[in-house]
Amino acid sequence: MTTRSNVAPSTIGVDLVDGGVVVQYLDGREVFYHGPPKPVEGSITTPPGKDVHVLVTDPDGVEGVMTYVNDRDTHDGILETTGVGRVMLESDDEEVLYPGVTVSTEGYSIRVEADVSAVDGRIFVFAEDELSEHAYELVAETDDGEDEDGGEAAAEPTDATEE
Repeated sequence: MTTRSNVAPSTIGVDLVDGGVVVQYLDGREVFYHGPPKPVEGSITTPPGKDVHVLVTDPDGVEGVMTYVNDRDTHDGILETTGVGRVMLESDDEEVLYPGVTVSTEGYSIRVEADVSAVDGRIFVFAEDELSEHAYELVAETDDGEDEDGGEAAAEPTDATEE
C-alpha cells in the first residue's frame, strides 16, 4: 500500500450555482457537488466511510481552498496539479485546515468544526461514496432557532450519522 501524505491546497475557482457547487481545478477540470448544501450550525460529523471534502471560500464565493480528509486513493501529484489539498488523520487525531476550521476523527467518521465568525467566507462539507452524496454548509449558531440569513435553522441534528 502506498503511503499518502499531507498536501497543501492552492486557491481554486468556485461557482455557487442553483443545485450545488462547482469547483474549478487548476488543471482546467470542473467538478459539480450536488446540493444545495444543507445548513448546519457550527459542526458536523459525517457518516462513517464517506469521502470527505472541505471547501472554504472567500466572502464572494468565487474562489477558495479545498482539502480532502483521509483520502488514500488520490496520488500526491494529482492533488498538486488540481490545487486540492489533503490531510491525513490518525485515529483520535485533530488538525486545523484553515483558521477557524478544524477536522478530527471520530471512529470511522470525520468531524468538521468551525468558528464561523473567524472565517471570512463560507464553509462547505461534502461527504460522498458510490451510493450517496451529502452537501452541508456550516453556518453560525444562533440563539433564536434561525440561521444567519433569517430563515429557519436546519432541523437535522449536527450528527450526520443519524441520516
